[in-house]
Amino acid sequence: MPLPPNLRCGPAGWTYPHWNGVVYPRSPERKAAGLELISRYFDMVEVNRTFYQPIRAEVARLWMAQVSSNPRFVFTVKLNRRFTHDRVLDAEELRAFTGGLLPLLRGRKLGCVLMQFPWTFRFTAENRDYFIRLRRALHEFPLVAEMRHASWTRPEALGTFIDYHVGFCNIDQTPSPTGMPPMSQLTTRIGYVRLHGRAVGATPQHLYLYQETELDDWARRIGRMAEIAASLFVVTNNDGGGRAVVNALQLAQMLGDHRGLAPADLIRRYPVALERFSSQRPVQRALFAA
Repeated sequence: MPLPPNLRCGPAGWTYPHWNGVVYPRSPERKAAGLELISRYFDMVEVNRTFYQPIRAEVARLWMAQVSSNPRFVFTVKLNRRFTHDRVLDAEELRAFTGGLLPLLRGRKLGCVLMQFPWTFRFTAENRDYFIRLRRALHEFPLVAEMRHASWTRPEALGTFIDYHVGFCNIDQTPSPTGMPPMSQLTTRIGYVRLHGRAVGATPQHLYLYQETELDDWARRIGRMAEIAASLFVVTNNDGGGRAVVNALQLAQMLGDHRGLAPADLIRRYPVALERFSSQRPVQRALFAA
């Protein structure tokens, strides 16, 4: 069974320096070629850069050109932290942010804009009102919101998502009593899943490598969502050591992606996790995974 046409998997971000020699070949051309290489293995990527600063329209057009060899490829874009963490709704800042995304929106390369809120953004009347104001300010864009606090699972909170046409981001994170639990919730025709990794002991969550049994659990949830959603985006955010690429490749294959291709250096680094993948050139496997 092939990957459903409404389903796309990919990593969060692609410009990490520590991916050089792991995900990308160690060469001077790596930085320029990174996005093009990602588009060979995946049909989407989540843009992290926009969380910290807006992009110019010409940057968006450059990205579109770099992925042109994959017609299915789209971007999801994180909303700038000024609007989610600082809670500032400045008209000029909004124009700067949205203006950079217009080429993606008009070129049908924008899957959605992800509003990632912090754990402190709990479901209260004040926060609900801000959520609605932000949605109205971004009325021309398809939106998904990620909430870290479990209070947003209440029926009245989910009703706010539905009433204002905001997709619900289902997340996997380090378990906590008040943290958002794993779910398979749809509040619009856009579904979203983000796997952040899990902090274990002294190991931070971005260095967590999901095991196949853990990915199987998410594959079942994603499969149920894919039966209903018009578009479904599955993102891995455990970037350390290229783990996000490893787990995104595994999940995509579980869900029907038959490409079976992975970067040669990544296969060398994770020979067990990527044993069912091959590169376009012979790979000498390492004896031990890093």
